[in-house]
Amino acid sequence: MKNNLKLHFLGGVEEVGKNCLAIEYGEEIIVVDMGLTFPNEEMPGIDVVIPDTTFLRNNKDKIKGVFITHGHEDHIGGLPFFLRDVRVPVYGTRLTLMLLENKLVERRIKANLKLVRPGSIIRLGSFSVEFIHVNHSIEGAVAMAITTPEGVLFHTGDFKIDYTPVGGEMTDLKRIAEIGKKGVLLLMAESTNIETPGYTMSEKTVGQSLDLIFRDNMKKRLIVATFASNIHRLQQIVELAEKYKRKVAFSGRSMINVAAAAMKIGVLNVKESTLVEIDGIRNIPDRELVIVSTGSQGEPMSALRRMGEGDFNKVRVGNNDTIILSATPIPGNEKMVYRVINNLYKLGADVIYSRLRDIHVSGHACQEELKIIHSLVKPKFFIPVHGEYRHLKKHKDLAMTLGMDARNILIPENGDSIEVGKAIKKVGRIQSGAILVDGLGFDEADGLLVKDRKQLAEDGILILVATINGLSGELIGDVELIPRGVSFAGQPEKLLIETRNSVTQLLRTADLKSYAARMETKNQIKRQVRNQLQRKIKQSPMIIPIIMEIVD
Repeated sequence: MKNNLKLHFLGGVEEVGKNCLAIEYGEEIIVVDMGLTFPNEEMPGIDVVIPDTTFLRNNKDKIKGVFITHGHEDHIGGLPFFLRDVRVPVYGTRLTLMLLENKLVERRIKANLKLVRPGSIIRLGSFSVEFIHVNHSIEGAVAMAITTPEGVLFHTGDFKIDYTPVGGEMTDLKRIAEIGKKGVLLLMAESTNIETPGYTMSEKTVGQSLDLIFRDNMKKRLIVATFASNIHRLQQIVELAEKYKRKVAFSGRSMINVAAAAMKIGVLNVKESTLVEIDGIRNIPDRELVIVSTGSQGEPMSALRRMGEGDFNKVRVGNNDTIILSATPIPGNEKMVYRVINNLYKLGADVIYSRLRDIHVSGHACQEELKIIHSLVKPKFFIPVHGEYRHLKKHKDLAMTLGMDARNILIPENGDSIEVGKAIKKVGRIQSGAILVDGLGFDEADGLLVKDRKQLAEDGILILVATINGLSGELIGDVELIPRGVSFAGQPEKLLIETRNSVTQLLRTADLKSYAARMETKNQIKRQVRNQLQRKIKQSPMIIPIIMEIVD
């Protein structure tokens, strides 16, 4: 029986985040990326969201390895949860593995990490994976040419074409063209910036804008908030600090950890005399200091947000601070970012952000760069990835303008199984979706945990406590009502009395001698009180009846 080549999408399509792709041939599977995404307003209290890897866990004996395109959270963040239970080798470049290792150490997880370099070729069973250097907003990003018995699959990862990159070399277009000449069965290309015409600006343009800001604020303290993983941005900030004779202090846990990892492997170069601890900045004059901080997205508990709220004892923001947000708000984060900006202004600081100056550039390819990749790879089939559905649809349209037949393009959904060979087609579905991580716990996306939290946030909670004689089942004393977060429409005392009376009446007529009877009575109380409050105040708070027993 002939083996078929299948792609299983566990995340990263119909969304930006939690990228995860399984490639299966016969009895062998390799995985490309395993990321996370961050919770939205519909997920109160949730820390992160990871892909449902049930399919991979059920087929763990088939998995030959996990291949990581780069070290951003949406590509590596799900791995610690997966590697806790499944032991497979993980392949990545230096910084990628260093960032992943930090996460694994935090959770006391041991893993088989395999270092690769651009140009490396890893052969595992039916698969051969070649790593190709690409530019992105993090060091060590790679595309992958995956050779299978059916042909070559080319996965761009996240990339852009930067002709004047900061550090390192530009995207290896020469090698991509060579692979395209030999023939590529399928191209999978990221779609994040498909709606943006032209080319992504070079990272060097940010350095030029930052240089002007440093020059114009010679007497002020500078605080720069950016993505911790953007090592090239950090390097430019460090070099400007050294140029203008300023010390550099890193602030925020992730910023400190990433900077330390980058310095350890030599991709971030800082003079020993330049670096100071954030705890040691008190005696450094403002004009001689740059603080590089987390919080460019207004994240709760990030260093910059706490500065704006006056809740960061290491840094007090004031009139002599110029704060630079060297990042663009990720869609959905705008309110949080502008709240931080407003708070910083209230404290007297000057704030410079992307709407005012060119202090951030994207790490993702725009339309013309995507056209270059399509033209060089010349694939038989195409699957757009890394984007919401509108991004994937726009990328399909772009491919068609370049001459590709619509029948050879397929837009995937999370959970799709796609077969690639002489044709490309959807052949089924696998279990997929989102797993919500809350501290050390897990909960499925439609689980009771989030439903309960949403109900608590919207309508509050009403606890009813009754005491009964454990032998006779008779009610003792009055029923106590404890409301939290319930709006009683201006008549709390009246409604509480009515609710107490109705529950008391129910308990006095109910059979409360057996456990089963008490459980049924609790359910009756929930229904009765919920209906009563829905009629009176149009709310449905969480109802928690408690029946305590006393045995004389």
